[in-house]
Amino acid sequence: MSQPRRLLMFLLVLPMAWASASPFQPVESIRAAAVAAVGGEGEASLDPALRMPACGKPLQARQSTATTVEVSCPDGWRLYVPVRQRRSQQVVVLARGVAAGETLTADALATAQRDASRLAGATLSDPAQALGQVARRTLVAGSVLGAGDLASPRIVRRGDQVALVSRRGGVEVRVAGRALGDAGVDERVSVENLSSRRILQGRVAPGGDVLVAP
Repeated sequence: MSQPRRLLMFLLVLPMAWASASPFQPVESIRAAAVAAVGGEGEASLDPALRMPACGKPLQARQSTATTVEVSCPDGWRLYVPVRQRRSQQVVVLARGVAAGETLTADALATAQRDASRLAGATLSDPAQALGQVARRTLVAGSVLGAGDLASPRIVRRGDQVALVSRRGGVEVRVAGRALGDAGVDERVSVENLSSRRILQGRVAPGGDVLVAP
């Protein structure tokens, strides 16, 4: 091989040799050590531009506080890495999209594991809690279901004639009324007393009667 060609090959290989002998510890190796210290379930916050001297021995890591892991090199340096731990939780999710007012059936429900720290509000853990409930609004596939997303099945509809029931001291009085809104069991609804034309608030009983104060 000619001298110029040997020189060209040397110049091409030299930068690769420098790169492989980097004087800095790879940031990803520090991140991996920190996450491993919390059981592999977490996210470590590190600046990609971090420059720590390359460590000639395996990194050591231990959890220092609830949110910090100490990563150290036996050859000298020590670094405290913020770590946000993930805690998996089973939740109910939608296997398909549902429309507002749609009654949820078994084919629309599934379970999945989610990071508990990212969940907002009260979520459901068992599909049975959502089965037969009504979607309050349109929900897309993959949505995590919370109690606020669902309502009881509508057993009273606006305009329905219902029995207004009041009880006091063991005496029950029933009069005819008309529902002024939609409601499910144990939900409140406005009703009109068809005899007095008074507007009242009542609670829907399982059979469809509306319980009102005497």
